[in-house]
Amino acid sequence: MIRALYIALLILVSLNARENPFFPAKGEKDIPYTTNQIQNIEPFKRSSITLPSSARIIKKVTIEYENLDATVEQTSIELKNRVDWHLPIFISQNFADTQFEEKPVVKKKVTQEFKEIASIKYAKFLESSKSLKIITEDKIIRNFLLVKPHRIVLDFKSDESVNSYSKENKESIFSKIRVGNHAGYYRTVIELDGLYRYNMQKLSDGYILNLR
Repeated sequence: MIRALYIALLILVSLNARENPFFPAKGEKDIPYTTNQIQNIEPFKRSSITLPSSARIIKKVTIEYENLDATVEQTSIELKNRVDWHLPIFISQNFADTQFEEKPVVKKKVTQEFKEIASIKYAKFLESSKSLKIITEDKIIRNFLLVKPHRIVLDFKSDESVNSYSKENKESIFSKIRVGNHAGYYRTVIELDGLYRYNMQKLSDGYILNLR
């Protein structure tokens, strides 16, 4: 009698057993494999990235992350905004940073204020943000852009002799202004702190250069 019960129990167990109990049976959802390895990684708080001086528009932000199963994936957000490469871009994970109320932006009329950064006998150079005003009675006969370093060259027509001049402006976009004398004109070289394009406009009392 005992032997018959033992045989019946073996038959019952074999009917419910799987070939490999360590893998899910048919019909069960796959569960991603994880690891119990302890990693001493600091919680992410804040980081920053600095763009090169040629950057003008931010197009996309991509974050690469590691999952529980050690696979690596990416997620991105599409953007199209102007950026100032002088300022770093911050990435943070702080709930308090998201708790703000958007207020309507009130546009105020801003008067552009210029300050003098260099001066010679026949011209004064005044800056305001990315603009350089040149107060002079002399006519520009040519202007062009050179690289390494990025600099704008202006040739002013003049029959008068001009003394050589050099002025550094460490805190300015227009980092250095140099003037040299030539036959029939004097050359002004305006060194820039990065990569820019520019346009020039004639004013009643001189010229203005606008960087972009």
